[in-house]
Amino acid sequence: MGDRWDRRFRCSRADPPSTVLSFPPLRRSVRRDRVRVALLTIEGTNNDTELFVALRAVGVHPEIVHLKQFEGREVPAADRRRLADYHMLLIPGGFAAGDYVRAGAILAARIRSAIGPELEEFVRGGHLVGGICNGFQTLTELGLLPGYPGGRLGPPQAALMTNDSGRYECRPTYLRWEGGRFPPFADLPQGTVLLTPSGHAEGKLLLSGDPLAHVRQLSDAGQVLFRWVDPTGAIAGYPWNPNGSPDNVAGLTSREGNVFGLMPHPERAFFRILHPDWTRGGDPSGFGDGQRFFEGLARYLERHG
Repeated sequence: MGDRWDRRFRCSRADPPSTVLSFPPLRRSVRRDRVRVALLTIEGTNNDTELFVALRAVGVHPEIVHLKQFEGREVPAADRRRLADYHMLLIPGGFAAGDYVRAGAILAARIRSAIGPELEEFVRGGHLVGGICNGFQTLTELGLLPGYPGGRLGPPQAALMTNDSGRYECRPTYLRWEGGRFPPFADLPQGTVLLTPSGHAEGKLLLSGDPLAHVRQLSDAGQVLFRWVDPTGAIAGYPWNPNGSPDNVAGLTSREGNVFGLMPHPERAFFRILHPDWTRGGDPSGFGDGQRFFEGLARYLERHG
C-alpha cells in the first residue's frame, strides 16, 4: 500500500475521536465528539480529506477507512475495522478504481464481496449511509438507491450516466431541499436553497421504465432529496441542471430515509471563503451553505446515534 497509505491512517486513528414519515428506528443519544463516521476509500477516492475536515468542524469523529481495513486483508491487525463500530458510513467523491466499466461499478462490486452482509445489517439497523458524487454512483450500483425494501443489496434500479453535454461539468450550482424522507433535515424549511458546487461527468440519473413516471413515484414517496434550481430557487435547465437529470433530481434517499446520495459536493462550500462570491459578499470568514448540510447530519447522529 505504500508509505502514503500508512501515514494517512496513522494520522486518522490518532485524531480525537410537519410531515409524518417512516423514519429509521431511534437509538440512544451519543455525545457529539463520540459520533464515529467511516469515510470509505479505495484507490481513486479523492474527496475524503475535504469530508474529514467538514465533519471534524461540526464536532464528530470521522475516520478515513480503506475497504481493506473492513476486509481485514493486507493490513496490520491494529488497522482492522468493523463497520458495526461506526454510527455512519459515508462514501466520498472521486474516481474509485478509475471509474472503469461505469462510475462506481467496481467499488460497488468490491463492497458487495467484502462487506455485503455487514452493510445490509448496518442499513437495517437504521444507521445513516451516504454517498456524495462518486459515492452516490456507488450506492446506485449497490441497489441501495432508490432502494429495495429492508435495505437489502440488489441489482441496480438506477444509474448515473454521462451528462447531456458529453463533458465534465464543474461550477457552482444550487440545490433546493424538497422536504422529503431525510431525518437529518426534518427541521429545515422545505424549499431552502443551498449553494453547493458540482464536478462530474456522469451525473445524469437514469431510472428503469418511464423516467419521469418513476421520478414522480419517488417524489410522491418523499425520496427526492434535492433538485437542481437557479439562484432564485426556480427549476431551470442547463447550466443550473448540469447533467440533464429528469425533473432536475440532484439527490435521492431510500424508502426509510437513512440511505442518501447526491451529486454535488457540500464539503466544497463548507467555509464562506469557498463560495464563488466571497470577495463581493462582505466578510469571507465563517461558514458557507455546506455547513448546514453537515450540521444536520451531526445533530441527527448526536440525538439518535
